[in-house]
Amino acid sequence: MAASIEVGRPAHGAALPDDELFIVRAFAAPAALIFRLWEDPVHRARWWGPKAVTCAHFTHEFREGGAWRGCIISAQFGEQWQGGVYREIERDRKIVFSFAWDSGPTGGAESLVTVTLAERNGMTVQTFHQAPFANLERRDNHLVAWSLLFDHEQAYAEALAQGGVP
Repeated sequence: MAASIEVGRPAHGAALPDDELFIVRAFAAPAALIFRLWEDPVHRARWWGPKAVTCAHFTHEFREGGAWRGCIISAQFGEQWQGGVYREIERDRKIVFSFAWDSGPTGGAESLVTVTLAERNGMTVQTFHQAPFANLERRDNHLVAWSLLFDHEQAYAEALAQGGVP
């Protein structure tokens, strides 16, 4: 299983502003499979959230202009609803969507997420960029949460790629 390549710095090496988040992850799975995990709501619900969190609801219209809505449940925070709108979709390559929590410290504050996929050396490299954040604390909280979510996505994707059912 591959680990995160780099967290917090784009490939060109420039430092990010404090209101941006950047995570790169390499998967031992083809880009078409990783894209399908974002596209198919049944698959997405199985990995949408860190392992200790349950995705109780995930629906979307996976098209540009289509809305998405999800709810994750954890013992620590209870129900957490989120949603947004897809802004750009390029099959097997790119997904851009807005993201906002319904409530909590950042409830209603919208950010833009860009996910890109590229096959390199038999792996799929997924880059994740999210901005803006109100402050470093909010960004760093999202860094932890997204990293744990991507651990879940990676285990799920690689099990599927090897013919297993996670």
